[in-house]
Amino acid sequence: MKRMRNFRGMYFFENLTEKQIERLGQISVSKKYKKGNILFFQGDEAVGLHILTEGALKVYKTDLKGNEIVMNYFYPVNLIAELASLDHITYPATAIFETDGAVITVDYKIFEEEFLKNPDISFSIIKSLTKKLRFLDSVISQNLTMDSTGRVAKFIYENEPLFLQLKQNKIASILNITPETMSRVLRKFKSCNIIDIKGRKVTVTDREALRDYWE
Repeated sequence: MKRMRNFRGMYFFENLTEKQIERLGQISVSKKYKKGNILFFQGDEAVGLHILTEGALKVYKTDLKGNEIVMNYFYPVNLIAELASLDHITYPATAIFETDGAVITVDYKIFEEEFLKNPDISFSIIKSLTKKLRFLDSVISQNLTMDSTGRVAKFIYENEPLFLQLKQNKIASILNITPETMSRVLRKFKSCNIIDIKGRKVTVTDREALRDYWE
């Protein structure tokens, strides 16, 4: 771990003064993670405010039968499970790295005492939570109203960086479709010149054309 002082460029802290940025660095650490490393387990105490700065992170729950239920995937720059810190509860899910990555962890107790009174920071955290609620609403909506082609098209359109990073079976899990269905949809998009597939490398060539499949 190392002390982290550079928070410029993160929308959560864009309105802080130099003095505040310096103080934030004093109460934060940055840590590198390898693919497969756990950031936190379901049930762990939430003592830090986590900011994903590198890599792809999966957040999932495990049901009573041991089945994995994917809640979300995150890529930089994102606050992770901030609601657990805000509500002083344990983490409701587990977070695992899908790729090598890095996270800044802020001492939440001090952050709450010294920074949450700043309306700009509070509003930024509210925006982050709202974004996650929109994602959850989108997932519920697409599972109820969209066919598999529409789900894949919408995911690629709204999450292109994540689509290019994750394996197809991971994306299929997020969208609640089979890997075989995922492959079939991607072949369809390739035949329509929406994406290009060369080996394991996929490139989006006509992003706007994806909108036709769910709008």
